[in-house]
Amino acid sequence: MSHTADPVLVDTVDRLLEAACDASTVDAVERGEPARALWDAIARAGLNRAWMPASAGGGESSVADVCMLARLAGRHVLPVPLVDTMLAGHLAAAHGLVLDDTPHALAAWSSPQAMVEMRGGRLHGRCRRVAFARHAARVVLTARAEDGLRLALIDPARVTVDPGATLAGEPRDDLVLDHVEPLATAALLAPWSGDAPLLAGAMLRAEQMTGALERILAMSVHYAGEREAFGRPIGKFQAVQHALAMLAGEVAAATAAANAAMIAWTDHGPDAVATERAVAGAKIRVGEAASAGAAIAHQVHGAMGFTHEHRLHQLTRRLWSWRDDHGPETTWAIRLGRLVAAAGAEALWADLTAS
Repeated sequence: MSHTADPVLVDTVDRLLEAACDASTVDAVERGEPARALWDAIARAGLNRAWMPASAGGGESSVADVCMLARLAGRHVLPVPLVDTMLAGHLAAAHGLVLDDTPHALAAWSSPQAMVEMRGGRLHGRCRRVAFARHAARVVLTARAEDGLRLALIDPARVTVDPGATLAGEPRDDLVLDHVEPLATAALLAPWSGDAPLLAGAMLRAEQMTGALERILAMSVHYAGEREAFGRPIGKFQAVQHALAMLAGEVAAATAAANAAMIAWTDHGPDAVATERAVAGAKIRVGEAASAGAAIAHQVHGAMGFTHEHRLHQLTRRLWSWRDDHGPETTWAIRLGRLVAAAGAEALWADLTAS
C-alpha cells in the first residue's frame, strides 16, 4: 500500500480549507458557536466520509490520505471535528454501524478504569474529555460488556453533557451515561478488538499537531523576513536565524515521527506491536516538538504573536491542548518503555537502527 498521499486530494483540500476556515470562524467556535457553514462545505466535499469504504458511501482513502487530511486540519486550525468524524465513521463502517453526514464524536478509552460498561443492554459510566461532543449528532464509544468489548453508537441528547473546554477554547465535554440505551452496538472485531481506537486517535492527533507546527514555522519565517529592526529584517540577525533553525529542526523531527506512525499503520495494521511502538513514539516526539516549537515561534514574533488579532495564538494554544488528547507524552513514554522492556535487551539495538 502507498505511503504517499494523493497530491490532487491534498491540493484540493488545502484550497478548500484555506477559503472556508478563516480567523473569524475559529474565534466564533471558541465563543461557543458551531461552525455549520464550514461543516456543510466539508460534508459536500465528502471529507467526513474519506476513511469509509465505498459500500458505505465513503471515499476509501488510504491511511496516508487520512493522515494528510488530519495534518491539513491542524495546519488550517479547523474548528470542527473532521478528524474525529473520519475515525468514527471508519470504525462504525468496519462494524456495520451506519452514520450520516453530521459531525460525530469519538470516545475511545484511555484505561480500563475509564471505560463505559454495558449491562443488560444499557450503558453506564463516564466518557471524559470527548472532543466536540456538544456539537455532535452521534457519539461512537467503546464499552466493556458481558461478552467482551463492544462498539456503541449513542445520541448525545440522551446523556448528560458536562461541558468543558481546552486552553484553545475547543469543546472537551464529559458524557455521563446512566442506564442509557444505545442506538446500535457491535462486538469489536479484529484488528480493533484491543485499544486500536485509542492508537488511531493518538496517531491522527499527532498529525494535527504536525500540521500546526508546519504552519507556525512558515509564519515565523515570513514574519522574520518582514519585520524590521535597526534598518533590516530581523531574519538577518544570527540569533533569529538560530531560533528559526531550531524550530525547523523540531518540525522535521515531528514530521518524521508522524510519518513513521503512518507507515507502520499502513504496513502492519492497527493491532501490531510495531504500530503501537511507532504511534507511541509519534505522540511523544510530536508533543515535545509542540512545546518547544510554540515557544520559539512566540519568541520570533515577539509581542505581536501574543495579540488576539494575530493568528499565531490559534495554533499554539491548540498545540498545547492537543498534547493531552488520547494521552499525554508521559503516558505514552511509559507505554513505550514497557514495550521496549518486553522485547528484551537483545532486540533494543536492532529496533533503534531499523530503517
